[in-house]
Amino acid sequence: YYFFSKQADLKKAVEQKSREIQENNKEITDSIKYAKRIQHTLLANEELLRNNLTEYFILYKPKDIVSGDFYWAMERDNVLFLAVADCTGHGVPGTMLTMLGTAFLNEIYSAVLPPTPGEVLNQLRDKFLKELSSGSAEHVAYDGMDISLVQIDLLTLKTKWAGAHNPFWYVRDGVLYETKANPQPIGFYVELNPFTEHEIQLQKGDCFYLFTDGFADQFGGPKGKKLRSKNLAELLKS
Repeated sequence: YYFFSKQADLKKAVEQKSREIQENNKEITDSIKYAKRIQHTLLANEELLRNNLTEYFILYKPKDIVSGDFYWAMERDNVLFLAVADCTGHGVPGTMLTMLGTAFLNEIYSAVLPPTPGEVLNQLRDKFLKELSSGSAEHVAYDGMDISLVQIDLLTLKTKWAGAHNPFWYVRDGVLYETKANPQPIGFYVELNPFTEHEIQLQKGDCFYLFTDGFADQFGGPKGKKLRSKNLAELLKS
């Protein structure tokens, strides 16, 4: 009798603990799903993109419910600004940085005369270093982002671009051209150099691509290997 009574008590306790875990998990998941809704409201407006790009696509597939990547857009006086960024981490920590990055971009571009891409990345880095550091040498901000930021004059197609780690690709007549990014992040780095700004004259019919390393780093295929940038380039050319 004593043995079976203890077994019944143990079973009851396990079931109770299981219910508590399920309830806690549901609360956490519901909270993250709500964060996803907030994050989506901060992404580039689809109507803005439709009105300013003849053809475009967005591949946005978070590893978790929420994402450490984001895409951003703004149009002022027939000039379109587009950015794709990959923040440190993924999930909830990465999401917090995407919101911070979006807020910083909106703040920088609120100036009467919008800065050019190279200037924007310099300002963006300064803001991350200032806001995510406590002021002491022991607490330097290692969090930040990689980003590809382009500015396009919609009337002349004159383009300016700057990047932190992530390059700029465009395809013309079946040939893919690459403009390389600075090999430094938006955030702390051993040697903080000004970001390089590149000028590119796009033409009608060109296809350009902004991306993070997420797609090229995916494992797949019969051998379960990474896609890699070279194969991504061949895919986009085709």
